[in-house]
Amino acid sequence: MVEPIKNTARIFAIDTRFQKMAKRPGGVPRDVAVKRAEKFIDELKPEFVIWLDTELQELSAAVRGAEGSSFDPSWHKRAYRTSSRLRDVGGTMGYEMISFIAGNFCEVLDVIDRGIAYDRDVMNCHLDSLFLVKTEPYRNLTPEQLPEMTNGLRRVVEFANSAADRTVK
Repeated sequence: MVEPIKNTARIFAIDTRFQKMAKRPGGVPRDVAVKRAEKFIDELKPEFVIWLDTELQELSAAVRGAEGSSFDPSWHKRAYRTSSRLRDVGGTMGYEMISFIAGNFCEVLDVIDRGIAYDRDVMNCHLDSLFLVKTEPYRNLTPEQLPEMTNGLRRVVEFANSAADRTVK
């Protein structure tokens, strides 16, 4: 019978360069750093509105690239990249609904990637929602404050997922 090998491995923790730097004395207290970051974000908001308009136009153009005789094979990649940027930045800048809808839109694009057919109504529903929530009455609202919209968009993704599952099988 073969004797089991004794475990001679030693486990030890290693501090990364970041951890070492974070433990160094000095720096800025957390509350001061947070206040500085919030102030910086507030300073960026006017530029963010311009950036948001540009990104929404880019997303709209990318989606139009999937339609008709002007079909652009890179539409999906462009739409996903733009939607991901909107998802990632919206909440930080105080536009939580932008992040929610753009994240939902990314899920729809993932489903298209899995084989479901392009649906113009699904795309327009998300685009219209994005353009709506950037306007003043909706700009600072959270997904919890717009349950009809958020639940409806979630159902669209669920429907697309179930359609993709039926298509793949």
